[in-house]
Amino acid sequence: IREVIQNALYQILQQATPIVGAGRTDAGVHAEGQVAHFTSIKPLNLTKLRLSLNALLPLDIRVFSIEQVDLNFHARYSAISKEYHYHLHMGKSPNPFKRLYQYHVPYKLSLEKIEEALALFVGTHDFSSFSNDNKEGACAKNPVRTLFSLLLTQEKEDIYLKFKGDGFLYKMVRNLSATLLAIGTNR
Repeated sequence: IREVIQNALYQILQQATPIVGAGRTDAGVHAEGQVAHFTSIKPLNLTKLRLSLNALLPLDIRVFSIEQVDLNFHARYSAISKEYHYHLHMGKSPNPFKRLYQYHVPYKLSLEKIEEALALFVGTHDFSSFSNDNKEGACAKNPVRTLFSLLLTQEKEDIYLKFKGDGFLYKMVRNLSATLLAIGTNR
């Protein structure tokens, strides 16, 4: 996505304009509220730039707002918190309308056991056991993250897990979700 936006910026500004995102998402993950920054030496009409970007970007990538920020702002390091939502579908069959946005769980779960386990993950912990890459990258530098909250909500056959923390390791949310599913099946 970063490359696609940078290419659109190049077409508009006629200069290479690297962007820095607040974070990266795993393949197949949809990002909402993603923040990025770039530096431009040209004065910009931000409304016109947003409209021009959206005209060039594919329909599944949208820029909702652009604003000028202090030069000290950094999309990744200035973030106060990040949030991941993991969507599960408990029906007998996957929902064809939501199949790209939910993980289908075709077996019975004990939501009570999952609810009990949520509190164990909240707080400041070494989450290297939940990273797929604990020998390099962010995990090797510092595997300690703070999970401010972990909530489970249910609407009919859909379950939503909401993780809010100061940051996440590579595949940490996916692995935490898998662990919660294992707990919910007494594994």
